[in-house]
Amino acid sequence: MTFQDLVTMPSTFPSWIKLIPGRGAGPSAGAIVVFPHAGAAAASYRVLAAALAAGADTYIVQYPQRADRLSEPAHETVHDLAVGLFEAGPWASVAPLQLFGHSMGAVVAFEFARVAEEHGVAVRKLWASAGPPPCVVADMPELPTSDDEVLAELADLGGTDPELLADEEFAELLTTAMRADYRAFNRYDPSPEVCIGADIHVLGGRDDHRIATEVLRLWENHTAGAFDLSLHDGGHFYVYEHVETIAAQVNADV
Repeated sequence: MTFQDLVTMPSTFPSWIKLIPGRGAGPSAGAIVVFPHAGAAAASYRVLAAALAAGADTYIVQYPQRADRLSEPAHETVHDLAVGLFEAGPWASVAPLQLFGHSMGAVVAFEFARVAEEHGVAVRKLWASAGPPPCVVADMPELPTSDDEVLAELADLGGTDPELLADEEFAELLTTAMRADYRAFNRYDPSPEVCIGADIHVLGGRDDHRIATEVLRLWENHTAGAFDLSLHDGGHFYVYEHVETIAAQVNADV
């Protein structure tokens, strides 16, 4: 990290980066950073973050166009989103980092890792959960962005209470956030060879109809470190059914 980096790095985290203080008995060994899936607010990951905090301080990032960042402009690309998240906080002061991202959040976390490593901030491991590896992005169809298409997508993905989707006000907020994220993903154009130095541990649901196990294995192409894969029972949002197990996996590395 250069002197200029230290001069420009903020000294405190903004309020939209949510901290759940660690409850570990020993001295801090870094921090865990959680990256939500497309359309989700940080609050969706409070339960997982609370479980992760048994091992270390845990931060949940908030993307623009939702919750306390509702009025902020949408991000142009996934990479731009990751840059903004990195520049928002003094990550070097809480490193080394473990990054946990679910679905699109896995890709945001990967880009965050790239930016962090470029700035000399240590990333110990990326936990990529149910997300597409960068090498397959070019061959993926564009994600939907109209209101009706986004609502249909949410219903297909699962993980959202159907009664909430039927609420017009809630549905409008959710589609606004998801549209912003999907547009950013549609503009994401990584090199198939892009790589990070940190280890990558991929997690997935055995019954996930959105991303196959053989696709998850392709994340191995994107690390110069160690690679591992763990599967759990469940679909695309299996993570909500295995909070304690997943937290134990991550915290075993803290």
